[in-house]
Amino acid sequence: MNCIQIEDYKRIHALPFIDWERLTGKSILITGSTGLIGSNLVNALIYINSVEKLGLKLILLVRNIEAAKKKFGEKSQSIQYRLYRLGERMDVEERIDYIVHMASPTSSKFFTEKPADTMTANIEGTRAMLELAREKKTEKFVYLSTMEVYGFPTAGHTVKENELGAFETMNARNSYPIGKIACEALCNSYWIQHHVPAVVLRATQTFGPGVGYDDGRVFAQFMRCVVEKKDIILKSAGLTERPYLYTGDAVSAIIVGLLDGVSGEAYTVANPDTYCSIKDMAQMVADKIASGKIKVTFDITSNLSKLGYADTLYMNLNIDKIKKLGWYPFVSLQEMFERMIKMAEKDNCVETE
Repeated sequence: MNCIQIEDYKRIHALPFIDWERLTGKSILITGSTGLIGSNLVNALIYINSVEKLGLKLILLVRNIEAAKKKFGEKSQSIQYRLYRLGERMDVEERIDYIVHMASPTSSKFFTEKPADTMTANIEGTRAMLELAREKKTEKFVYLSTMEVYGFPTAGHTVKENELGAFETMNARNSYPIGKIACEALCNSYWIQHHVPAVVLRATQTFGPGVGYDDGRVFAQFMRCVVEKKDIILKSAGLTERPYLYTGDAVSAIIVGLLDGVSGEAYTVANPDTYCSIKDMAQMVADKIASGKIKVTFDITSNLSKLGYADTLYMNLNIDKIKKLGWYPFVSLQEMFERMIKMAEKDNCVETE
């Protein structure tokens, strides 16, 4: 683990709205564990399991066991690795108390170029995990969905959980939100018909320590510009507005969903204080993170869809529902960038087991 992440895990461990003792002796099966949110979740649980002596067992379904061991360490006694491909039936002999299903394509370019793969990976993968939860009679099943299910809200409107959007089915980019909506419906259907205690978390765009340096998303592009001291070049007017979510806040929301989420319910997860346009975020990065040493410029292209960009959004999200469970975010937008960049640069940061 990186020292920046360990600081996060200490903060998560100290949060007053999580009773870690409730996880004593439990087993959690996780898909998508090597992704950004997944890897932070696993490392946080490894750290807290060690500190609290919970006897927690993690079962990680991965595509490459050696790569996963390299990421999480060979020595962790709390982890079992299972080779797995999305959609396959999974036979697990051990008791499974909780399932966190996060595995999904995440690249906008992939959604546009491989929409069939995007939809089938989401739907078939989710059904397989719900069947496993049904068979093992899990205490809770948490499905990580996306803010994209809300479609294209009107500017100035704050969106609540009952306000899903409508999507043009002949647009390949929509394979992702449509697939996610189908998965949410599957979760609810398994709750109603088979009593699988499924909870849906709709997360906004999430970043922080662990973002790959070559990640194609806008926050990673801004990070590279700061590190390489290059101007930020926007390919659009940067009018899309949304809130963001720190990786550590996403981890704490997942734990709250596991322990206190109401079966058959969906919860929006975001930090409303981070709400801004892409243009304003770029300017903040240039001014405050890069201390004015870079500037924001525009090179607007007329065919953004080919680059995988969604249309302009005004995604102002209401999080009152999950706040009623006790959860709240704790990291600002500026600190998200500072911590992500510090880890990328490994500035005075020591790797530790």
